[in-house]
Amino acid sequence: MLRYLLRRLVYMVITLWLVVTFTFVLMKNLPGDPFGEDSQKLTIEQRKLLYAQYGLDQPIWKQYVKYMNNVLHGDLGVSFQFPTRKVTDIIHQAFPASLELGLWALAIAITVGLILGIIAALNHNKGLDVTAMFTAIVGISIPSFVLGPLLSYFVGVKLGWLPPGMWTGASSRVLPSIALSFGTIAILARLMRTSMLDVLNQDYIKTAKAKGLSQPAIVLKHTIRNAILPVVTVLGPVFVGLITGTLVVEQIFVVPGLGKHFVQSIYSNDYTMITGLTIFYAFILVIVLFITDVVYGLIDPRIRLVKGGSK
Repeated sequence: MLRYLLRRLVYMVITLWLVVTFTFVLMKNLPGDPFGEDSQKLTIEQRKLLYAQYGLDQPIWKQYVKYMNNVLHGDLGVSFQFPTRKVTDIIHQAFPASLELGLWALAIAITVGLILGIIAALNHNKGLDVTAMFTAIVGISIPSFVLGPLLSYFVGVKLGWLPPGMWTGASSRVLPSIALSFGTIAILARLMRTSMLDVLNQDYIKTAKAKGLSQPAIVLKHTIRNAILPVVTVLGPVFVGLITGTLVVEQIFVVPGLGKHFVQSIYSNDYTMITGLTIFYAFILVIVLFITDVVYGLIDPRIRLVKGGSK
């Protein structure tokens, strides 16, 4: 197990290095001027001073070496949009809102998705199964940027049940969380249903029934524990997907997260902001995937032993 974890750590470092490198190269090949609309108002001398200030007048390889050194020391640079603010400071200020929204959405997706999947599997080819899977299909078909405005208008404005926007209290978290989690609910429900049906047809489930165990005992002690393993595998990417998916939802519900900074940085060619946020999200992804591997091994010791012994 230790060798497996060390190998995963090496893969994480390599992955992050590739992300930093490719992102840096792509940013340098973006069309347009890094100083946006202001570039047309600047004199040649002012442009030279700005390029020198941000090190853009140096050869690409020197810029890359300097940037890699800064990243290793936790410095993602200074934003072109906000010359007095570091990218790390902006992330520190705005990310908590994005993280909170992602956690709310993840909690809703796991709870509702697993319940729908379990109900559908236990009522295979019956009315509840059809209803649950129809809900899943609808969830996959409606993207968050469509569901968000609908919820905001009908539930928030027309009915007045919940705040249609802003980030003012617990009630203001509900609508954006539902909009963000709807598609994930569908994915987890379908995955849990398929996994449950596969486990229910295993020989050890038939043996448990032959021994006279009750249906609730079989479901809770044997079926769910084994059926949930594929779900645990995808929770890492799902979690990161929900956090990055907040970029659009944040704009709809006026959430003070990283979404607006990411969108604005693309429009204004803010190299340091785009690169910094990409690296930040990539770092979260590899960490979450690493934690997922560990949790997966804890849930099923057989996997931990096989991976630890064979690698």
